[in-house]
Amino acid sequence: MGVRLKWKYESKKYSKVLGDHWERTYGDLGWKTADANARNPWYVLLHDAKQTAAFGVKTGCNTICYWNVSPDSLELTMDTHSGGSGVKLGQRKLHAADIVTTLSKTGENPYATLTRFCKVMCPKPRLPKQPVYGINDWYVVYGNNSYETIKAQTTLMSTLVSDTTNRPFSVIDDGWQQPDDFSIVNNKFKDMHKMAGEIKALGMRPGLWTRPLIARLDDKTSLLAPKIAGRDDAKTPILDPTIPETLERVKRNMKLYQQWGYDMVKHDYSTYDIFGRWGFKMTDGFTAPGWKYYDQTKTNAEIINTLYAAIRQSAGEMYIIGCNTMSHLSAGVFELNRTGDDTSGKEWDRTKKMGVNTLGFRLPHHNTFYAADGDCVGLTKDVPWDKNRQWLQLLAESGAPLFISAELDILDADKKAAIKTAFAHAAKVQPTGEPLDWLTDQWPAKWKLNNRVVDFNWG
Repeated sequence: MGVRLKWKYESKKYSKVLGDHWERTYGDLGWKTADANARNPWYVLLHDAKQTAAFGVKTGCNTICYWNVSPDSLELTMDTHSGGSGVKLGQRKLHAADIVTTLSKTGENPYATLTRFCKVMCPKPRLPKQPVYGINDWYVVYGNNSYETIKAQTTLMSTLVSDTTNRPFSVIDDGWQQPDDFSIVNNKFKDMHKMAGEIKALGMRPGLWTRPLIARLDDKTSLLAPKIAGRDDAKTPILDPTIPETLERVKRNMKLYQQWGYDMVKHDYSTYDIFGRWGFKMTDGFTAPGWKYYDQTKTNAEIINTLYAAIRQSAGEMYIIGCNTMSHLSAGVFELNRTGDDTSGKEWDRTKKMGVNTLGFRLPHHNTFYAADGDCVGLTKDVPWDKNRQWLQLLAESGAPLFISAELDILDADKKAAIKTAFAHAAKVQPTGEPLDWLTDQWPAKWKLNNRVVDFNWG
């Protein structure tokens, strides 16, 4: 279901094609040869030795858009599904998308062209007042956290902070809540207001993870999203985002986190909960066919936009990080976006695959769409320090957000010194890093950082 536009275009003269991703990247972005069957989400760049051409839609559009590149044509699809069925517009006229294009300027490389094009696609990003950096507990404890573990993490890591004009964040990830209710704290934490106060007293700013569309196990069936493949676990029912009561609950929780004293909220899983699929599974369709939400008059993009607006409006001055959020619909709404799938505190290969790739190909979004969060440094005994040291340096000097998940008992003097240096870099405004070999390497190893060339060995 949707609107398809097709133009005659001599695409075959270009040797390489770069598209984006629906939500996060999965270690799979890169300059590739044109494939007529490949869906390029949101925008597509075509490059040869002489120039780069860019085609896209403005952020915040009311349809989910993708481009197909054939040798002699260019095609844009604006998907109008509502759930797994066609939208019922009635007499309403849908403003589907605003199409924008550009060509590279003389002397402008493809990276600069994409960065400039992002500003065309998103004229008014909502950005943090200062660079964002800090700690997140996920890759140390993977949800097995508590009041005591957060206090211990924050206490030690705060000693490595040197810039008191821009305090870092201490983000509490999954594990603080009752499993089916993100307004109720569990016995491991007991008092989230007190926890926020403790973090502030230690010199950091408190942040909190949430899953906005999770339903309570005792919620009435009429509030729930239809069960489909990927959204059929009885232990984790999902709220229908088109029901006003759902949006009111989402708003209530965001206001509660603000009342508790949190300065940033990271909301997760919403794309998966809405579609029942991860982004890398959306190659042939966004969701299972045939099902419907309560409100069938909105497209899926409009449903997402309405949810994001509810989160934004109720968050007040809190920063919002979208995770598993649609990138093009997050831009201009949330201050930060987690741009790639999870890195790791257990295996370096995953951090390289997800982290290095997303930083290499989504840094053009940084400060043009949002602050682009490439995910954490999982600083544990399971990940080689010689690799993590490089990942830490790249994040810290890229200009983008830096978050560290550190196993406290492995932090010797060398690691502490590296973290202190990284925090000092990340606290300040820096030029956005540039991958110099991204045209040929999916995991760029040669970077321009703070106006110097740095070579990494990702292994």
